[in-house]
Amino acid sequence: MDQAPGSPDRPRAAHGLPSCYRHPGRETGISCTRCERPICPDCMVSASVGFQCPECVRTGSGTGHAPSASRPRTIAGAELTSGDPRLVTKILLGVNAAVFLAVLADRTIADRLDLIGLAFNPRIQEVVGVADGEWYRLVTSVFLHQEIWHIAFNMLGLWWLGGPLEAALGRARYLALYLLSGLAGSALVYLLAEPNQGALGASGAIWGLLGATAVLLRRLDYDLRPVIALLALNLLITFTMPGISWEAHVGGLVGGTLIAFGMVHAPRERRVLVQVGVCALVLVASVLSIVLRTQSLLA
Repeated sequence: MDQAPGSPDRPRAAHGLPSCYRHPGRETGISCTRCERPICPDCMVSASVGFQCPECVRTGSGTGHAPSASRPRTIAGAELTSGDPRLVTKILLGVNAAVFLAVLADRTIADRLDLIGLAFNPRIQEVVGVADGEWYRLVTSVFLHQEIWHIAFNMLGLWWLGGPLEAALGRARYLALYLLSGLAGSALVYLLAEPNQGALGASGAIWGLLGATAVLLRRLDYDLRPVIALLALNLLITFTMPGISWEAHVGGLVGGTLIAFGMVHAPRERRVLVQVGVCALVLVASVLSIVLRTQSLLA
């Protein structure tokens, strides 16, 4: 007898009952409630209604959405991953530490990687800086430290703030937050500081994490007083102690706060679009300020 179009393929045993699709010859009167294939008692998986076959349970087929849709997610919509919850934070710590050790071994590295707008370097008898085409300095300076106290404070901040944020946002979103906050800090330094004034350090990125922490705690309805007190203390130090690039701190804080707000407050149905959009907004604002500053320096 011909099989009706679209009906499941049901092998039949000699007595007329269908055979289990996984065990040919084993008769059964039970079918999977999702794919309708016949299944024997060894293949039955109990469900809220009826039984399901192992493949449908494993792939999540027949639910009307992708299998990953029912997986647990963070507050920002990232899938929970197994493994080290501080993986990205540890990698960032390692990169900063490696660059610091390289600078200790060769001090000229700092001259080649720090953030400087436009200046004449008497050591190599050349003009250097972002405006001279060395755009990489905007990023490399974020991972560059010269003093032990400087890297110690920044890495402590990265460890304390980064771990909880990585767990809450997910690895990819957290990495985007860190890098874009650092770039926003570098962009404001480049825009406002004297072109021959060098700057370095992960402070912009760390301040971005600080702003993101405040946004996250507010979203979770936690007590904000400790983080506000920490923020006020750091702002006081930033604007009263000499030798601190306040532009990097403010730029990173504003950038990180905006990104975090978009990530944790994005509506679920347009979550990815809003999150990508707010990251793009910070990136475009940073790039635009860099381009305008370069034109003014070269004019």
